[in-house]
Formats: sequence, structure tokens, C-alpha cells
Amino acid sequence: MATQPQIDSHSGEEAFREEVVQFLAEHFPPELKGKGNALASVEGPDQETPAQEGWRKAVGERGWGTPTWPKEYGGGGLSRKQAAILNEEMAKVGAFNPIGGMGVMMFGPTLLEYGSEEQKLAHIPPISRGEIRWCQGYSEPNAGSDLANLQMMAEDKGDHYLVNGQKTWTSGGQWADKSFCLVRTDRSDKHKGISFLLIDMDAPGVEVRPIQMISGMSPFCETFFTDVKVPKGNLVGKEGEGWTIGKRLLQHERTNLSGGGSMARLMGASLADIAKKYVDTDADGQIADKVLRDRIADFEIRWGAFLLTARRASDESKAGGVSEISSVLKKLGTKLGQERAELMIEIMGLQGLGWEGEGFSEAELGGVRAWLFGKATTIYGGSTEIQNNIIAKRVLGMLDHQ
Repeated sequence: MATQPQIDSHSGEEAFREEVVQFLAEHFPPELKGKGNALASVEGPDQETPAQEGWRKAVGERGWGTPTWPKEYGGGGLSRKQAAILNEEMAKVGAFNPIGGMGVMMFGPTLLEYGSEEQKLAHIPPISRGEIRWCQGYSEPNAGSDLANLQMMAEDKGDHYLVNGQKTWTSGGQWADKSFCLVRTDRSDKHKGISFLLIDMDAPGVEVRPIQMISGMSPFCETFFTDVKVPKGNLVGKEGEGWTIGKRLLQHERTNLSGGGSMARLMGASLADIAKKYVDTDADGQIADKVLRDRIADFEIRWGAFLLTARRASDESKAGGVSEISSVLKKLGTKLGQERAELMIEIMGLQGLGWEGEGFSEAELGGVRAWLFGKATTIYGGSTEIQNNIIAKRVLGMLDHQ
């Protein structure tokens, strides 16, 4: 019997790596080295420079902004290994994925699972090309931790829904093109009366009012909906399935908020390297303060272990296997992120106390703002207390005893 030829997967991976290297050499602008993703900014819609626009379009045409999403919807159609190679080669040259935001982090993966073919073809390609901004319409003034208490009503009017109500803490709402919302279509059942609806932010009756923080930034809004007409085709899934779909989206959100969505960037930022710029070193080039050195080593070990776990969960998510483990990641990742920010401020000393003015680098001022902004991470996206409840009930099987 003739033997089948063996496929050399290694050579295929190396060929893909060469393709990525050549693509980066041809399309990644050197002036963008080490910079971030404007689309993922929570502080505002940074105006794209010609270099940023060109880089975004080049990546979007390949589908590499969403590398593992199906090609038929504008994604890259890459394997997890190929996606890892893409990330590795980008990191080597200081490149970044120019396509992101809530469409990539949360809505896109959810729509791929629950959306109709028509909805996928309409909404996924613009997300993959970085041409559209989405925002999340979940929380309401009386529906935060108890999200299922939401009251924004979508009334069936035959060929459309008439939406009335309010959302709050709408991140990026003043800049978004569209919103994915949880709405109430039935008042008789708390959970089964919730549906998942897509709403154009420029539709008549939609009003956003930015909420200003003490820092002066306004990254989120109150959003009001008054007699907003929404086509029936904007319903994802069936009426009453919104709670199931919405929980699935939250799993993607929590995995990303935990740090799993930005692992390459975080893995490249060593606290030890940062510390050597601010504290004394010994003859061997090591941090002279042994206590500080021990604290940094301890943190980096725990941080690295967490990131590897987050990567595994992210891979499982792409395979449809993520579950309440996202709550574990959210709880631990956000706490570690806060711990890291605290330690970095301590390392910088007086240089870690600047807010504005001369004498501080851009990185130092950014570190202070990141430290303060990070205080919210254990609250938004589901507070730590909520994650503890989910872990106790859904992961550990600890039910309430009457």
C-alpha cells in the first residue's frame, strides 16, 4: 500500500512567518513603532494620521486585525498558531494591531456565534477592517450589578421596535456609530423578557450626555432613547434570548478586561527593566534593593503565570469553550493589574507623582493616569463581588442553602 505524503506543518509555519515579516517590512510605518491602537482608546476618538490610516487599512485588507475570524466575514482565517506567529513578529518590530475596540473584543465574537448570516455579513467585515465603532448598552441607573433589572423597553410595532429608556456608563457612546443593547421586550419575566438589539447611535431620539470624571476626561456617557425606531432585523437571536446572549458577551469582555486581550504588550513590559531607570543597581547590573528585587520577582512570576492562563482561556474562547472561568480571570487579572500599577508608582518615586507640567516624561504621566484609571477595573464589567458570586455558584457549585 502506498504511503500518504506527510505534511510538514513546521515548514508551513515558517513560510507564514516569512510572509508576515515581509508584510511588516512593506506596510508598518517606522514612526508608529511602540505606539498604541487609537481605535481601542477609551479617552476619545484619536484622529488618525496618514500613517495610522495606512497601517489600519493594510492590516484590515488581510483580515489580520481579527486573525482567527472566518475569512468569509473579513477575518484572517488563521490558525491559533499562525495568529501567535503574527503577534510574535509584530512585537519584534514594535508594531501593534491597529484594529480593536468593543466590536473586536466583545460584540464580534458574540455575533459570530448568535447572529444570522445576514447580520454577520453586514456587521463583521466593517469591524474586521476597523471602519466602525461600537458601544455597549447594558447598565442602567437601577440595573448595574443586578443587570437583569434593566427596564429600557423595546415595544413591538410590527415591522420595527419602538425603544424608550436610558443607559448609563456607556463607554465611548459619544463617538460610537452603533450600540449593542440589552432591552426589555416582556415585563412578565425578569430574565426571559430580555432581548439583544442593535441600535444606530445617530438614529432620531438617541441622545448622549458625556459624564466627566475628576481627571477631566469623559470616556463614558448617559444615553437616552426616546421613541427610537429600530428595524426588526436588528434583533440578534430571538426575543427573550437576550440574557443568554448578553452573558456570553460578558464572558468575552471579562476575558479581555482581565488582561487576556493585550498579552503581548503586557508581557513585553518588565517591571525590572523599568525599575533600573529609577533605582540604584549593583555591580552586576541588578537592582540593589534586595527587598524591592524580591517583590518584583514575586509579582512577575504570578503575572506571567496569569498571562499564560489567560492565553489558554482565550484559545478556548475561540474554540467555543470559554465559560464562567472568565470571572476567575477578571477577578484575578484586574487585581494583579492594580498591584502592578501600585508597584510601578512606588518604583518611580517622586517621578510617579506628576499630573502635568515640566519635569515628567510622557510615560511617567501616563503611568499615573493608568494607576488612577485602574481603580475602576475591579468595578466595571462586573464588580469583584459579582465575580465572587458567579465563581461560587457556577464554578464551585456552592448553592445558597435556605
